Amino acid sequence: MNWTEKDNKLIGEFVFEDFSQAWAFMTEVAILAERKNHHPDWTNLWNRVVITLTTHDEGDIITEKDRKMADGISKIFERYQYRT
Repeated sequence: MNWTEKDNKLIGEFVFEDFSQAWAFMTEVAILAERKNHHPDWTNLWNRVVITLTTHDEGDIITEKDRKMADGISKIFERYQYRT
């Protein structure tokens, strides 16, 4: 999974087999976000999830906190690739 840097944000797009799989992924990401206390902005449309990461309390810039969160999200996503 490659993340794109744009306008001081890390942006990742994830596509799944169906809505249920996308929702399960989002649930896992939500648990990670709570554990890390770093919550993404995201959208979901059927089987597609777009996640945007930036560190708001550092002035809305990309920090190491965002890069670590992106890495954790990518690892979650890798597990879904074997289910499709």
